[in-house]
Amino acid sequence: MRALVLALVIFATAAGAAEAAEWRAIRPGESTQNAVREQFGQPTKVTTQKIEGYDSTHWVYEDKQAPNGMTRLTVDFGILTPQGYRPEIVRQMLLEPHKGIFTRRAVTDGWGEPDQADVEGEAKVLRYRSGLFVYFDKEGWIAERMYFTPPQPSAGGGSPPQR
Repeated sequence: MRALVLALVIFATAAGAAEAAEWRAIRPGESTQNAVREQFGQPTKVTTQKIEGYDSTHWVYEDKQAPNGMTRLTVDFGILTPQGYRPEIVRQMLLEPHKGIFTRRAVTDGWGEPDQADVEGEAKVLRYRSGLFVYFDKEGWIAERMYFTPPQPSAGGGSPPQR
């Protein structure tokens, strides 16, 4: 877990002025807890933990509190920036859509062609330098998980954090 947080910090720092991919106006590396609360309301579950000595917060929206079309939305807060640690800033957002909500075409229509496409296990994965990682079913047509992270310096830099 520590290595993943460090990797995200390095990615966020190295990416500089690059724009992060966003969903419903929430952009990792920029959006705050207040912006998430305004967009989605109070989370179903809130947990905190120390990562690399920093306080990190984890919000989960599920069941009736999940946004329309989603089974679950998970938002992690706390990111180390060149200006110091920012506990209120979105570090990562994970969407788990209902089956068929995000097809491959909907993803490429919304976020463009990926910088890289490959396979992890049985999942087909689209990777974007803007920080979006989309994991599809084994046929490669239905999105099962969508990770939004700060911009990446290159699309070949590995997987997003797994929880």
